[in-house]
Amino acid sequence: MYVTVNLYSQRQGELNNFLSKFYDTNLEIYENLNWEKKYNNPIEIAEIIGVFIDNINKYLISMWICLDKNLYINVNEKNGDEIIKYLYERFPY
Repeated sequence: MYVTVNLYSQRQGELNNFLSKFYDTNLEIYENLNWEKKYNNPIEIAEIIGVFIDNINKYLISMWICLDKNLYINVNEKNGDEIIKYLYERFPY
């Protein structure tokens, strides 16, 4: 089983700016308005969720995660910390 993180923006270069800082490299995805990554270990998405929430006012980006098939959750300031807690409760390995 894997989980998915999807990022969306309406501004070109915004995803590149955010992800390049997150990964500490230039990804050169300037024209992309969406980005998706699949993770084998669900706990791995806690880091990108935390960074997203900490920088939510700096970037015009929305984040959606998929923990179960065809069920997407919008990550925002109000639920970000709760989602991270839930990840550690649901996937305690």
